[in-house]
Formats: sequence, C-alpha cells, structure tokens
Amino acid sequence: MGAKTALLAYADGGVASALKAAGEPTVEDTAALIAPVFPGCRAEPTEGEVLGEATYPPDGLTYAASLQGVDLVCDRRLMLDRPSGLPAHLLEAAAGRRVILHALHSVSDWLAFAVWEDGRLIRSLSLSPDGGIAENIGDPFPFEMPYWAGDRPVEFDPEWGEEPYALPFHPLELGNEALRACFGFLLEGRPAPDDVDPDGVPLLGFRLFADSNEPSSGHRPDDGIRLR
Repeated sequence: MGAKTALLAYADGGVASALKAAGEPTVEDTAALIAPVFPGCRAEPTEGEVLGEATYPPDGLTYAASLQGVDLVCDRRLMLDRPSGLPAHLLEAAAGRRVILHALHSVSDWLAFAVWEDGRLIRSLSLSPDGGIAENIGDPFPFEMPYWAGDRPVEFDPEWGEEPYALPFHPLELGNEALRACFGFLLEGRPAPDDVDPDGVPLLGFRLFADSNEPSSGHRPDDGIRLR
C-alpha cells in the first residue's frame, strides 16, 4: 500500500454527501478558509489538484476547498503524532462543526485519525509498528471493531525474520477504512458503488508565505510538526 494523507475537514454533516454534491470551490472562499488555519501566512494561488491526488501535497503546497457543507485542507503540517494535541486555533476555526483529522504515511505504516464534535474530542488513534500505539482515546468506531477483535491480522512475511508483525492489524488497512468511514472515499482498493469518486472533487492549490516572505514549508511526521 502506498497511500499517504494529511487531511483536515470541517463538516456541517455527512462529508460523503457533501463531496458528492461538491461544485467548483472559489479562490476567495478557500483563501478565507486557509487564513485561520495558518495564521500569519499569506496564501498565493497556484495550480490545484483533484482530491484523489491532493491528500499528501508536496512540501510547500497546500490544497484546500471550501465547499457547501464541508471545508477541506490538505497539508503535511497537519500530520500530528498525537492528534489530541491539535492546536486550539484549529478547533476554534471549526465554529461548532465536526472536525476530522486523517493522517497516513505508507513508508512507516503510520496512521493517525481523530474526530471532534462541538469542540470535544471523541476519538483519537495514532499507531505504527515501530512506535506502537502512541494514542488511543475514546471508544473505537464501528468500522474499527473487526481490527481490534483480531479479524484482520497481518499475514506473516518470512522477510521479517521470525517476528510477527508488531501490531494485530495493519495501520494502512485500518486507515483506508477510516478514510471511507469519515470521508466516503478510498485511496486504495475497490470502491463501492456509493463511494465518493475522489478524482471528481477539485481542490485549489496555494503556496503559503510567512511574514518573512519565505515559503512556509511542510514537514514529515517525524519532523516535530508545528502549525504556528
């Protein structure tokens, strides 16, 4: 699996239904979305991308869309090892809407996702085979249950030596299910007939510049993410 995500959403209701009805985002509305997410940064429009290709932008790029019912921001600086530490200004920007964070990195088999309702954290999970379970807050969602119950074990690979996989399930597989459950689409695997087509959802591109006029660069999960 090669999927990677750095995705934040503010949702009024169901994300999937909003994405299915999504039209073309406007630069003005989307720039207004980015401003409170990255305070102190100036956003300059650049070439956009479809959602299926935008979930893990290159360093220095932000993909975003302000749509009817949901706002999306894709940026590597959103990849938090412990999602419960999401900076307060990002929760304040939700203005009472649901907040969903989804971060996935296929190189390290790392997954982190979290959901807030009315500013209250109801679920946060972060885990990888090397780091173990870094965070596990709240009750698992229904889509998680087969994984925690041991129904989705990782098939042993002799190339690992004599040790089995360090976790009872593969984070990337759970991450894909989390993406479908929270956002309505998959990056890998066979989509269901009612799934969102992520290649049909346009996002706008922006380069962010700090007050120093230097590009505000992105980070990898092990870089020590800083949003401010």
